[in-house]
Amino acid sequence: MPKVIITCAVTGAIHTPSMSPHLPVTPDQIAESAVGAAKAGASILHLHARDPQEGSPTPDSEIFRRFLPTISSQTDAVINITTGGAATMSIEERISGPLSLQPEMCSLNMGSMNFGLYPALDRFDQWQHEWEEPYLSGSRDRIFRNTFSDIETILERLGKGCGTRFEYECYDVGHLYNLAHFVDRGLIEAPFFVQTIFGVLGGIGPDTENLLHMRRIANKLFGDDYQWSILAAGRHQTSFVTTGAINGGHVRVGLEDNLYLSRGQLAESNAAQVSKIGRILNELSLEIATPAETREMLALKGASNVNF
Repeated sequence: MPKVIITCAVTGAIHTPSMSPHLPVTPDQIAESAVGAAKAGASILHLHARDPQEGSPTPDSEIFRRFLPTISSQTDAVINITTGGAATMSIEERISGPLSLQPEMCSLNMGSMNFGLYPALDRFDQWQHEWEEPYLSGSRDRIFRNTFSDIETILERLGKGCGTRFEYECYDVGHLYNLAHFVDRGLIEAPFFVQTIFGVLGGIGPDTENLLHMRRIANKLFGDDYQWSILAAGRHQTSFVTTGAINGGHVRVGLEDNLYLSRGQLAESNAAQVSKIGRILNELSLEIATPAETREMLALKGASNVNF
C-alpha cells in the first residue's frame, strides 16, 4: 500500500462564523489552525481567505499574505490555495490570489454545478453577520461556474505560467471525464491528484457504491497516472475517507468539509480532525506520507519556488 497523504482544508467558503466558534476566520486564527493541522500530520494545507472582520470569503491576495508566511515558516507542509474561492466570485477574482502567490498547488474544480448551501438555514436561526443568511439562501439560485474556458484559463495562466500543479476536484462522474478531456488534449500531465468529493448538494451522493464507482472510472480513465484522494461532507467524512484509504486512496479532512469531530461534538480545531484520521490510519497499518514524500508523489515544484 502506498503512503497516505492527509490534506487538511482549514476554513473554506461553505461554513459561516455562526455555525461554529472554532471556525478560523482571522489571519492569525487561520495560521494557528493550519500550523496545528500540519503538526498533527497533514502534509497538504488547503487554504481560503476570509474577511478578518466579518468572516466572509475573500479573494484578496493581501489577506492571504497575512497568514501564508507564518504557515510556511513554521511547517514544511504543501500549501494549496483555492481557485474555487466562492461561487459568488468571478473567475478573475478567484484566480487573482493564486496568480500573485504562485503556490505549489491549487484546487481546480472540473465542472460547473449547483452547489446548495441553503439546507443549513434549517439548522440555524441566529446569525452573527448580515451576510451569512443571504449567502446561504442565495445558493438556491446560484451556479458554481467552472466552464471549459475557465478551466483552460487556469491551466494556462496558473499551471503553465506559474508551475503550479492542481488538486482536481471532481464532484461527480462527469467531472472525471472532463479531466480526461484535458488530459487527452495535452493540457494536463501526470501525475494527477484527483480529489473525489461526496455529499455536496448538487454533486454525487454519499453512497459507498458511488465511492467505488468513482474509483473504477478513474482507474479506467487514468490507469496508474493518478493519485486518488477522498473527501466527504459533514457526517460522512470519517467513514468515507476511511473506506477510501482502505481501497488505496489518500484522505482529506478539515473544518471546510465538516465542523464536527464526532456525533454532536464540534471539532475544536483542524488538528483534532487530522489527529483522528491519523489514529485510524495507524490502526489500519497505513503509513502517513510526509510533506517531502507528498511533493515527490505529486511532482511539485518545491516550497522555495512560490511567491510569498
